[in-house]
Amino acid sequence: MPVSSEMADRYVAGEVMCPYRLVLEHVTSRWGVLVLIELLDRPYRFSELRRAIGRVSEKMLTQTLQTLERDGLVHRDAKPVIPPRVDYSLTDLGREAAEQVRGLALWTESRMGEVEKAREAYDEAKSRG
Repeated sequence: MPVSSEMADRYVAGEVMCPYRLVLEHVTSRWGVLVLIELLDRPYRFSELRRAIGRVSEKMLTQTLQTLERDGLVHRDAKPVIPPRVDYSLTDLGREAAEQVRGLALWTESRMGEVEKAREAYDEAKSRG
């Protein structure tokens, strides 16, 4: 598809990301990956999800969940009870994305030995100059 000069001007030097790249960034962000993978197992309440992920601030988890909800990947179910109860789960679209991300995470885990060897070889070669 040809790009008009007007469109080209909007994407000068990558200053404006195209929509699919933004979604990719959300899905593959540090916390986005962990949220999606965790929610594959079951719905979570906010505090449960925060404990399951670990080392994420309340603010960052809130932002991540809102972003993923806006993208249609996470469903927020607020129940009108006292105290308030909010559950987070994956939408069908979110489950699809989470499966892809989990595949990458499993690949990373299974290949970590090779990655560590490559890093050692790289560092050794660099230190020799």
